[in-house]
Amino acid sequence: MQKAWFYNDYGSVDVLQFGEFPLPNVGAGQILIKVRAAALNPVDYKIRKLRILDATFPAVPGCDVAGVIAEVGEGVSKFKKGDEVYGDIQDFPGRKPKQYGTLAQYTVAEEDLVALKPSNLSFEEAASLPLALLTALQGFDSVNFQKGWSVFIVGGAGGVGTLAIQLAKHVFEASRIVSTTSTGKLDFVKSLGADLVVDYTKQNYDQVPEKFDFVFDTIGDSFKSHVVAKEEGRIIDIASFPPHPRAESGFVKTAGSNLERLRDFIESGKLKAVIDPESPYAFSQVKEAFEYLETGRARGKIVISPIE
Repeated sequence: MQKAWFYNDYGSVDVLQFGEFPLPNVGAGQILIKVRAAALNPVDYKIRKLRILDATFPAVPGCDVAGVIAEVGEGVSKFKKGDEVYGDIQDFPGRKPKQYGTLAQYTVAEEDLVALKPSNLSFEEAASLPLALLTALQGFDSVNFQKGWSVFIVGGAGGVGTLAIQLAKHVFEASRIVSTTSTGKLDFVKSLGADLVVDYTKQNYDQVPEKFDFVFDTIGDSFKSHVVAKEEGRIIDIASFPPHPRAESGFVKTAGSNLERLRDFIESGKLKAVIDPESPYAFSQVKEAFEYLETGRARGKIVISPIE
């Protein structure tokens, strides 16, 4: 048995329980991970609270993990016991959430969903990256973003937004990066690489004088934000279903190969993990961490560590 957070019904954080939970079985092509750190994402509470996907009860929440391989299943060729890895172990969309998420002492994952942890990152930093980084990367990939394009990122202080700004600057070489945030986070978002930061509490989208090749909406506001796109510009909305008719929905396809693709940018320090100042939360404080996440006020990612 192991210690884990789990729930047996949909609802608020009050349905979360902490206690003994069976160890997962390790199938062919899978690895057993001793969890060192995990991170929270909005999808974790939206499954529990809003039932956007059907859980298998009792359900252990969590997508993001960083840890050490404790066991490898039959046919595993990329990793060995003792390797330090990180990844998003959930394979949305199209599949039900796995019963074993990452808010547990141990979890299992298919080997193609994880990658070796970048050598310069702590377990906490590594855990903060996978789902948000893959979501941001696939946003740019899905529009075939070209060097020299301009980009408008809605929600620059959030988990995806903080990484989208860095990707735009260091990986995709955008000619201009503009992002939105609230008054108290303007300097923070600019420090990530934005050329201009719009205070959404003081300026509406239709007051933005520029038009952009790509509008990347990370908060589900495309029914308003679409006005800053060029006539032929592309719009991705990762949080509104359905989005504005001009926008495309953004669904992440998790893959360890995409994390490997960005390894050099991470290890060189060009792409940095952004962890909310309130983090890390202790393993015993998962309810408090979810309550904070659900306020929508987090800056970067909320991390749970140590998990023991």
